[in-house]
Parts: sequence; C-alpha cells; structure tokens
Amino acid sequence: MPSRISPSGFKALEDTPLFQPLRLGHVQLQHRVVMAPLTRMRAPKESDGVFVPGDINVQYYSQRASKGGLLLSEACPITALACGYPGIPGIFTASQIAGWRRVTDAVHQKGGFIYCQLWHVGRATVPSFLGGETPVSSSDIPLEGNGLDGSPYAQTPPRPMTVGEIRETTAEFGAAAKRALQAGFDGVEIHSANGYLLEQFLHDNVNKRTDAYGGSVENRCRFTLEVIEAVTAAVGADKVGIRLSPFNYFQDTRDSDPNAHWAYLCQQIASLPKAHQLAYVHMVEPRFDEVLDEQAKLDSLADGAPASGKAVAARPNSLTPFREILAKADIKFLSAGAFTRDNAAPKLEAGDTDAVVFGRWFIANPDLPKRLAEGLQLNEYDRNTFYGADPPEKGYVDYPAVGAGPDGSGA
Repeated sequence: MPSRISPSGFKALEDTPLFQPLRLGHVQLQHRVVMAPLTRMRAPKESDGVFVPGDINVQYYSQRASKGGLLLSEACPITALACGYPGIPGIFTASQIAGWRRVTDAVHQKGGFIYCQLWHVGRATVPSFLGGETPVSSSDIPLEGNGLDGSPYAQTPPRPMTVGEIRETTAEFGAAAKRALQAGFDGVEIHSANGYLLEQFLHDNVNKRTDAYGGSVENRCRFTLEVIEAVTAAVGADKVGIRLSPFNYFQDTRDSDPNAHWAYLCQQIASLPKAHQLAYVHMVEPRFDEVLDEQAKLDSLADGAPASGKAVAARPNSLTPFREILAKADIKFLSAGAFTRDNAAPKLEAGDTDAVVFGRWFIANPDLPKRLAEGLQLNEYDRNTFYGADPPEKGYVDYPAVGAGPDGSGA
C-alpha cells in the first residue's frame, strides 16, 4: 500500500507496524506508541515527603490516554525512604493509592492502559528528603554535584546497604506492586535503570561490594533478579516489566563492559521459570544521554572498553543483541531514547523492537498516537518546563491536542 502524505506534509504512519496490535503480557495493545515514564514534579504535597496525585495529574494522564495505548507512569517511590525529589507521587500511602486510582480510572475511561513504574533512588537523594536519614546504595560512593535542596551529595555519602536491608527492600518492591494494582494500575515496571538504586548495584564503577551482591557480574545482578522474582510472585509475571539502561552515564554510572554484563543479565531474565518470566524488558538506546548530544554519546561509548564475547562484540553498543536473547523466551522488547516520527517505524520494521517509547514528544503532544497515525504537525516541547513550572499547569496540561478546547483537552 502506498504511503499517505498528510496535508501537513508529513507521512501518515497508520499503515506502519507502529499501529499494529501487540499482546504485552495480559494486555492487548492496539498500537505500539508507548508513553515513557516521565518525572514531572507536579504532584501536590500532602505532608513532608508525601506527594499525592491530584486533579492536575488526573488531567495530564487522561489527556495522553488513547484506546488500546500504554502509558508508563512517572517513577513512583516505593517507600518514604526511596524518595529523591519534591513533587513526586509515591505508592506507599493510602492517600497515594486513592490519588492514583483517580488517574487510572481516567485512563481506563478512554480505553487505555497504564503501568506504575516502581522506584527507589538509592544514593540519588539527600537527608532533607528522607526525614534526616542517610541515603543508601550498593557502596559509599556519593554522586557528584548537589541535591535539589542545594546541599552537596558528598556532604552525606550513601551508606552501603546491609544484606538484611537488601532483602527488606526486595520485599517492599513486591508490596508496592500489590499497592499499585490496588490503585488500578494494569501492571508495574521495575525501575532498574538511569543510575537509581538497582542500577547502582549493576554498574561496576559504583558497586564496590565484596559480598554476595558485589564483585562479579553474577553478584551485581543478584539484587535486580531477586526483585523481579518478588514482584512477579506478588502480582503475576504477565503484569510485570523492567527498565534497563546498560549504556547509561546519568547519575555518574559508567560500566566497564555494558555489552557483556547486560547480556548476562538478559540471559538470566530469559532463563527464569515461567512464573517469574517478565512480560517485557524496556531498554534505553545507547545514543540517548541527558547531557551529551547523540554523536558525543556514541563517540564516548566507542572510546570505552571493548565488549567481551564474540556474539556481543560483533555489534557493540546496540540493543539488538539483548533483544535477541530475550526473544528466545518470548519476552517482548520496548525501546526508548530519542525516537521521532522518522526513526520509530523503521525500528519496528527492522524487527529490532516490539514497541517504541516516546518521552519529550508525548510531553508536548497529548494526542501523539493520533498525530503520528495521521501525519499531523507536532507541537514543539519546552525543556524549561519538563521538571516543574510556575504555575504547575505550564508545560504540563496546556499543550493542545488536535481540535482542543482552551483547557488543552481534545480529540
């Protein structure tokens, strides 16, 4: 079928794999345009350390819901001691569960699905956000720079978790998953990426432990794998995914051999018993970086240590080898990181992913699936309002949908 060009001059993508259905665990998606987990820092404060989804959050997620489409929630702290930023709604109080229930109901009313991303920031916080408690991590290495309260991370370096604390946190991930389903979420995504707690155990430049959770790649992967087992046992494997970012530099992570180390992790995930086998793995493309531009990031990766292992080294710094490992266990693969209307469909057509995760373009275009399908003009995004704004509506719920009314809602 010949491609259709819309009146705006953009190719309509409705006849591409981007708009083919996909079975993802227990949900049946009608298209493969997924909204990324996006920290927006807009939840109202209930008390110190407790932020609860309010009207503005209900409006934001409802705007971005589509029939048969999947939204991944912003990262949600699993306990009061898992927090690192203000304005982030958690999933550890009854009021938060009730607030999220309003969000999930609004998404479901539009025929959409929504998963809750479960989060522990580890060392990426300061005591003022933890009621005075010291942050925890795999080791005692602090982040560079300052926390959002202005205090240097190095002033209060993290405390290495005890084995008992690791086990307690593992159980808390499972309990948070149950709370997420109570809040009406269709499933959960374990956050083991972007330099937060679980990834602080994965990266060998951060994890300097000498016990069963450090040293070898087998030991460094142990915490993440145990969390997978706990969460799938709590809510069912067909309702669980995980986010990984092997090529991540954010939060001072830089692994010596991400190709080999995350290949091992994927092999372990793929070999888990059926009762613990994930519905999907969500990975971040190597080209994406919070600071470096695409070429600088790829150049930096190329300067790193070569991958070990012939199969992975043949295609270094690519997500494809990880997808191939997971595909053998029929685990679906979601790709995120600098995707546009031009490179998303080709990624699917090449068989390199099962769905494409959009962040910045979903922020600015609440009806992104419709715009991509019909080849409509996209709203430009404003980076200055990504992480909070005054008033909070700015850059959050005021981006217009096609045919929108003055409140930004529309078709």
